[in-house]
Amino acid sequence: MSSFKSVLSKSLSIILPILLFMSFANASSPTKEELYEGIEITVNVNTASAEELAVMLVGVGTKKAGEIVKYREAHGDFASIQELENVKGIGQATIEKNVERILLD
Repeated sequence: MSSFKSVLSKSLSIILPILLFMSFANASSPTKEELYEGIEITVNVNTASAEELAVMLVGVGTKKAGEIVKYREAHGDFASIQELENVKGIGQATIEKNVERILLD
């Protein structure tokens, strides 16, 4: 009986930390939408850096933010929010998620 307890104790001391690690590894991080919920956030797409755009806009990471800046540098300031659809990787869904965050002036 004592050898069974010993084996069980050793097994649990190995398995339990693994299970805990796996449960933490599978826990999802909050999205930008969840983090910023209830907070009024705005960003001027005509002056913001790619890093600022990536942090402030939902559904926009560093690659899309870089495309926004590249488009702005090539074509000048955005005259309307809908003009963002001309940027590679930015579609209507992304604009709709961010319409209240986007400033042009």
